[in-house]
Amino acid sequence: MAAPKHYPPRPLADLIDACLGPALAAQGFAASDVIASWPEIVGERLAAFTQPLKVEWPRKARGVEGEARAPASLVVRVEGAFALEMQHLAPLVIERINAHYGWRCIGRVVLKQGPVRRAAPKRAKPKPLDDATLQEIRAATAGVGDDALRASLDRLGRAVAGTSGKR
Repeated sequence: MAAPKHYPPRPLADLIDACLGPALAAQGFAASDVIASWPEIVGERLAAFTQPLKVEWPRKARGVEGEARAPASLVVRVEGAFALEMQHLAPLVIERINAHYGWRCIGRVVLKQGPVRRAAPKRAKPKPLDDATLQEIRAATAGVGDDALRASLDRLGRAVAGTSGKR
């Protein structure tokens, strides 16, 4: 039996375009780099309230060969009051995206108001509790007759004592 082939490790970024390519192409994105680089393109503050949705390419004119293609429109979802800021920053965003790609691919930004998906915030790990605090929690829940309720209150007490600075 032949030994299995071992391939050298590759960065995840090299594999993303192969996996997400068809889905992104359906939305007009040639690659995932605009989506992945969005915070670097528009800045962290604006990226928190905006999200690129799709690139809309204009249809080619019939019978015109060799003519340069007209630039596309980038559709961006934006939340609330940041629509005004994004509208004012649109020329800068267009310039940055075109510099990112190295050619004039985006000609205008279309804003769609709506909620922007955000990554879930990371939960802080509770600090380890000392024996005195654990004894205090056990003493506070000792008088509860129902085992399930006592266990739930014990977990709650540990969570509150582990996350807050005060008891």
